[in-house]
Amino acid sequence: MAEYSFKIANEPWEIDQIHRLNYETFAEEIPQHQRNPERILIDKFHNENSYVICRNGTQVVAMLAVRGKRPFSLDTKLPDLDRYLPSHRGLCEIRLLSVRKDCRRSRIVHGLLESTARFCLEQGFDLAVISGILQQQKLYEHMGFIPFGPVVGSDGAKFQPMYLTTQAHVETSISGYDSEEQIPSVLANLVNLLPGPVEVTPRVKKALAECTISHRSEDFLRVHRQTRKRLCRLANAGSVELFMGSGTLANDVIAGQLCREPGMGLILSNGEFGERLIRQARRAGAGHEVLSQEWGKPFDPRLIEQKLSNPAISWIWTVHCETSTGMINDLTMLKSIAGPRNLKLCLDCISSVGTVPVDLDGVYLASAVSGKCLRSFAGVSMVFYDHDLQPGDDCLPAYLDLYAYASNDGVPYTLCSNLVYALHASLDETDQPQRLEQTQKVSGWLRRELRNMGLDLLIDDAYSAPHVITICLDRKYRSVPIGDALKIRGFMLSYKSEYLVSRNWIQICLMSNPTLDRVESLPALLKQELARSIVSAT
Repeated sequence: MAEYSFKIANEPWEIDQIHRLNYETFAEEIPQHQRNPERILIDKFHNENSYVICRNGTQVVAMLAVRGKRPFSLDTKLPDLDRYLPSHRGLCEIRLLSVRKDCRRSRIVHGLLESTARFCLEQGFDLAVISGILQQQKLYEHMGFIPFGPVVGSDGAKFQPMYLTTQAHVETSISGYDSEEQIPSVLANLVNLLPGPVEVTPRVKKALAECTISHRSEDFLRVHRQTRKRLCRLANAGSVELFMGSGTLANDVIAGQLCREPGMGLILSNGEFGERLIRQARRAGAGHEVLSQEWGKPFDPRLIEQKLSNPAISWIWTVHCETSTGMINDLTMLKSIAGPRNLKLCLDCISSVGTVPVDLDGVYLASAVSGKCLRSFAGVSMVFYDHDLQPGDDCLPAYLDLYAYASNDGVPYTLCSNLVYALHASLDETDQPQRLEQTQKVSGWLRRELRNMGLDLLIDDAYSAPHVITICLDRKYRSVPIGDALKIRGFMLSYKSEYLVSRNWIQICLMSNPTLDRVESLPALLKQELARSIVSAT
């Protein structure tokens, strides 16, 4: 199946071949339209169609068209169409399903439908109607289509109205193959450029699928200890405790500890996740002042020192890698300010530990997670610390009491063995120097290519995280449709978070550690989609 690729047609030569394949199928093979000497058939809805195609090199070997504008072609053949359909949120029509005679095999049709299903979901369609050629009704039913209503059409070109739900497609998507490995999964070929969830390796998947064991068993406790030791070695930390939950939970644990500190704190914010720390401290009742910096701008040490003129401040809390912008905040500078003043420095390292060098020596508390940069499944969060813990008090929720974990061999409450084993497997197999080198290489290449296209990157190279590239689009473009289009073309980028949508930003994240060959086509595809979006807007 390696020779075939599935995509949304957008090249002029692809469109030309679509018109020719349309003619071969619906004028020559099925006498639905008159023949002509040019052997070209341009569909009457061509300007409203999106074409999903299968290519073999530079040859279009199969296609279908998706259209969401009523009236549909089927509306003219079946005036009471809606009364036959199940409830739905978004309806589209699939037409012009055509495969070259010498390429008619079920895996191509399944590949087309898989690409089409993804496209429909992105466009908000959860139900599709089709006029299936009567002779192929069994094939359509095998693929999940459900017939309804009377047969339509004329002699020589009779069609059975049918519909397909996205759920039915999922349930039938693997039929027709001898094994799962043979399935031409378009979804599996997507390049994951999200901040999370990230791609995981087969070994990590296997660890997650192992038989669940008791969190009190010696086998689990042994792996749990090894995992904590490896995490400490990775981040040069004194100790770490694991929690069942997201990074928000880990930061709530830190907030709970800071509530018990004398005096008050200073929270530094230059992005969405710095703002989140402020909200968490407020909810926990941890008294604090705030120094807010413009998003995407580094902290000015002079302004920090001005804030620290308040003698009541005893701790600083900030984000190391601000994922919302791609900024790496200067840890060396922060240590140089906090250390001489005996201030307790606390960090959100959720998007840094594992992808950039992190030295937590001298850091009072720091949070991280099993997903994202550590390339395992989400569900385990962690808090690093460098000091002896003191028993909590009754005002601190038991689950947030860091001391309870440290005093019970790290497992006072239930931990899912599968998630811990998966994290252990990821730590065990990762060649950290090689990973850091690869991320830097891919990031540097992408930044150069994007700047050569004239795009505005939010963060200067001196302060940028190598694994988060934020593109500030001109307002003549719209980030969400462009992100949607790139997903159809095989790249999952970050663009749907509210703070990204409101600023018209798109992010390329390298937490999944893709190789250069997997992202080489991305700049050219982005350039095409940008040009296409201007044309569409005019």
